[in-house]
Order: sequence, then C-alpha cells, then structure tokens
Amino acid sequence: MEQEQKLDVLFMPAGEIVDDNMREVLKLSVEREEEMMRTYLIAAERVEDEELQERLRNFAEGNAKRSRQLIDELNRFEVLE
Repeated sequence: MEQEQKLDVLFMPAGEIVDDNMREVLKLSVEREEEMMRTYLIAAERVEDEELQERLRNFAEGNAKRSRQLIDELNRFEVLE
C-alpha cells in the first residue's frame, strides 16, 4: 500500500510534483533498480548456461548504472536546497 501511495505522484498533473515527491520517486526507483540488480546477479550464479549468465550480468550492470544516475539526481536535489 505504501508503494501505491508513492506511485500516486506519477499520476499528478504536470507541474504539481514538488521536490519532496520527486525525491520519493527517485528513492523508490533506486530501491527497485538495486533489487533487480541483486536478483539478476543471484540468478546468474545459479544458472549453468554461460551465455545466459553473461546476459544476466549485463542486465545487473545496467541496473547499477541506472542506480548511480538516480543517486546523482538525488544528490543534485540536496545541493540545490
């Protein structure tokens, strides 16, 4: 239910998302990216197919990059305050 409330911000009219709401969206996005990254890495360790392992690791790497970008955006909000 808490996640649903956080996602409500996605349905707000343009211009109504305030900094606090945006921070929550970014934080939630970081959590999701990090969870997917962990899931892909665990799956890569458990499968025998080397090609699939590589693809899963690449997915995890993409999640790590997006996480860093989201964290950079969160930090930018703190600098602007």
